[in-house]
Amino acid sequence: MRILVTNDDGIYSPGLEALATVAARFGEVRVVAPDVEQSAVGHAITIQRPLKYHRTRLGDFEAYRVNGTPADCVALGLHHWDGADLVLSGINLGSNVGHDVWHSGTVAAAKQATFHGVRAAAFSLALNGDDPDFAAVQSYVETVIRLLLEFQRSFLVNVNLPQHPIGLCWTRQSVREYNGWVVEGADPMGRRHYWFAAKPLTDPEDTAHGHKLRFCPSTFSDKIGI
Repeated sequence: MRILVTNDDGIYSPGLEALATVAARFGEVRVVAPDVEQSAVGHAITIQRPLKYHRTRLGDFEAYRVNGTPADCVALGLHHWDGADLVLSGINLGSNVGHDVWHSGTVAAAKQATFHGVRAAAFSLALNGDDPDFAAVQSYVETVIRLLLEFQRSFLVNVNLPQHPIGLCWTRQSVREYNGWVVEGADPMGRRHYWFAAKPLTDPEDTAHGHKLRFCPSTFSDKIGI
């Protein structure tokens, strides 16, 4: 089995190597990821300039960095490898739930794979100000991949991992309302700049379904959302 691994946090993100390490238990792994962080770029693709594709060092993995978006990386990775059996994106530094999926480069990379007819899953880790502990979640990443590979049809799955998982549970996508505004400021030279900001207006929905993979804990903070 050939598994393409990518992300939106960049080629040197520790979550990328952690995901590739788990993926290697299932087959041959190739890593193709952005050369710099591409968080929140959504499903953007590059059409106004050529892309560059360079071999780089990432542990023991065959890895390449691309001066483009996560979706670009998947398209180029599948092109150069003449396809793959599975595409995995992540492990993202921060969760991708609710409206996050619309602008998430992590999820977009998985979507790009499905456009090419390849099964795909995006993995994200909730941080909440804590340092990421990828070793603590690797066994759950392996369990999820193993479970997904049992499916006899194509899939696109968004997986969110708490810092200390205790089970697996299917959920549906939560919908929340946000209030957005532009925050103006100035740099030290007096030049104007702008930040986009948003805050939730509603609480997250209880999205847990009754379809259990192993068991479904009652509190969101103690489960994996798939």
